[in-house]
Amino acid sequence: MSMGRRLSQLATISGHRRFISCGRDMLRQKAADANRNTRLREIHVLHQDDADPLHRMLNALQPGTYARPHRHLAPPKSEGFVILQGTAGVVLFTPQGTDILEEYVLLDRAQGDLVADVRAGVWHTILALAPDTVLFEVKPGPYSPVTDKDFAPWAPDADSDAAGDYLRDLERRFRDAMGLD
Repeated sequence: MSMGRRLSQLATISGHRRFISCGRDMLRQKAADANRNTRLREIHVLHQDDADPLHRMLNALQPGTYARPHRHLAPPKSEGFVILQGTAGVVLFTPQGTDILEEYVLLDRAQGDLVADVRAGVWHTILALAPDTVLFEVKPGPYSPVTDKDFAPWAPDADSDAAGDYLRDLERRFRDAMGLD
């Protein structure tokens, strides 16, 4: 089974011509890749390229990865997540774009929901709540790094010293709201 070719430090692409299936071996490999990555996450692109009108990918996450809260507003894009293994939390923030948690979704095959769909323009983030969490993610293309997302002005940049504290506080608030440990 080919894991594709490396696109960047954070991503690989399948490069399949007609068809690909993703089984447990692929999920284990992507989770291991995420664990070795300094950002603790790994994307495996299933769509052909950035111009594809529908982007599909595996998103492997390890606890401690920080996905800065963001929205997809211009152009407007919805984003869907399906839990394949592990446990993830989806956090939605107020429409005014403040650091107030408004809604929570626990994605867990055993005790939570299986799918979360976030509408265009909604401030959100995702948390890895268990090791080796892997999601199937889908959103409209094409992809442009300039317009893909607006990052929340209240949340620290991923490379800042404050990101770790912010992530730990966000996860604590999520766990408290969901009644988890």
